[in-house]
Amino acid sequence: MRKYRINGGIALSGAVDISGAKNAAVAILPAAILSDEPCRIENIPNIKDVTISLEILEALGAQVTRIDSHTVEIDPRTLKTYKVDCALARRMRASYYFLGALLGKHGHAWVPMPGGCYLGARPINLHIKGFRALGADVVHLPPETCEEGDGNFAENYVEIEAERLLGNSIYLDTVSVGATVNIMLASVRARGLTVIENAAKEPHIVDLANFLNTMGADVSGAGTDVIKIRGVPSLHSATYSVIPDQIEAGTYMAAVVATHGDVLVRNVIPKHLESITTKLEEMGALIEEMDDAVRVRCAGPLRACHIKTMPHPGFPTDMQPQTGVLLSMAEGASVISEGIWENRFCYVEELARMGAQVTVEDKTKATFTGVPALQGATVRATDLRAGAAMVIAGLAAEGTTYIEDIHYIERGYEDIVEKLRRLGADIELLEE
Repeated sequence: MRKYRINGGIALSGAVDISGAKNAAVAILPAAILSDEPCRIENIPNIKDVTISLEILEALGAQVTRIDSHTVEIDPRTLKTYKVDCALARRMRASYYFLGALLGKHGHAWVPMPGGCYLGARPINLHIKGFRALGADVVHLPPETCEEGDGNFAENYVEIEAERLLGNSIYLDTVSVGATVNIMLASVRARGLTVIENAAKEPHIVDLANFLNTMGADVSGAGTDVIKIRGVPSLHSATYSVIPDQIEAGTYMAAVVATHGDVLVRNVIPKHLESITTKLEEMGALIEEMDDAVRVRCAGPLRACHIKTMPHPGFPTDMQPQTGVLLSMAEGASVISEGIWENRFCYVEELARMGAQVTVEDKTKATFTGVPALQGATVRATDLRAGAAMVIAGLAAEGTTYIEDIHYIERGYEDIVEKLRRLGADIELLEE
């Protein structure tokens, strides 16, 4: 068993460097399939989800060369199959991005339903709607009885093929990052113009569009709710650096506030952090923005506030558990309304073991009544961001906290133990 041990109550101080964005990297790596030449991708985070993406590419036949822990070269010319390995696909959520990439490059894709953190139903109906609008035929969809990551791989997969993809106008009934990414990947080499309306606007959508354009694609409007993709016959080699991870940055910012510390968070894009910064300042943090860094300080008591998660540029759902820890220690009562995932409050039960007072209503709303201090306890990570929340809670708590099921945390946070140690935290990885 691997777990973290944290002796809390130490104010974080110093400086921390933020890694490349996980959500951008797991979209950009499959996108390299679309090129007709090798691509070099820099500033990728050294995390499990990236490792699995690279293993999927190798299993497909691509030549993958790790230059160093943050740089990789991908040569897709040796691709030999359109089928994604089942065991690899079930280990991460973003494996379904290989649907759009393989369909766009070879006109055929066979991808098992993905695994990863279960935060509630994540239907792929909008992905399928987009593929069909581009002229693809759905050969097979999983039965409704199959659950995500189900071991019944005989049925639990998606197969799509197209003799020729043609541009079209596609309206997404709800804002979906996954569907936006997959339609972009499938349409960059389609014939004609594709227009995605009500598209997702997250920074990693913009980063994917920039990477595709660096390879010779014609994508415009990324970052707005209307994205236009004019298909091109081929894509060429490119060297591209992934943007910094706004959620990793926000997580360290929340940790500084929780411990009443003073830390310079480097290698960030402050514009991407605005919704997070606003709420942390409302809670009592002092945040100073620089060109590529933010200084976070917190000296006084935390104040209650209300949060509603929304698609970008609203408050990100991936920061909800981390801020929930702060509100559990804030003076007064705070309310978090979850507008994205129905199972995002799973961490609340673990937080209650540490003395937090939280009431969850209908899976979408929780009231946090602040307590003077959290107490160390043995807790577990129920998903990636819930695990980050437990780390923050352990750093702020009185006494010792043990965090189990840390494989979730390692999916999305690079070298978190050493980064926190360099900020003065008393945290240790235990292997029993």
